[in-house]
Amino acid sequence: MKKYLLLIFFLSATIMVNAQTTDETKVVQAVEKLRLAMISGDRTALQNIASEKLGYGHSSGKLEDRATFVETIASGRSDFVTIDLKNQIVKVSGKIAIVRHELQAKTNDNGKPGEVHIGIVQVWQKEGKDWKLFDRQAYKLPQ
Repeated sequence: MKKYLLLIFFLSATIMVNAQTTDETKVVQAVEKLRLAMISGDRTALQNIASEKLGYGHSSGKLEDRATFVETIASGRSDFVTIDLKNQIVKVSGKIAIVRHELQAKTNDNGKPGEVHIGIVQVWQKEGKDWKLFDRQAYKLPQ
């Protein structure tokens, strides 16, 4: 009997670890979809990845909702030429995921070339089978 209980315990633990690993993989894939959508400026892709309740915070302190976030990028006012993500950490707990990384990007906002190097914290929420960006806050990195 003890052997069966021990076997059930190990199988349950393995299933839980695999489920979390699967969710972490799906969150990483969602982050990549967001990165590509921000570079392309594809309005539909941006709308599909963002929660309707999105809060989008800039390192300057400016806050945007989903509609403003999508319009700013899709219109080209905020134009990402490249985005590289470094030192990414993903933590999943149930239907919530926290993602932290450094964002390095080349921009062309309103036709003016620039570069950005900031820290990002993202909150993702699982809606059905999909992970949606629920909140994002950028911050200035120490010099």
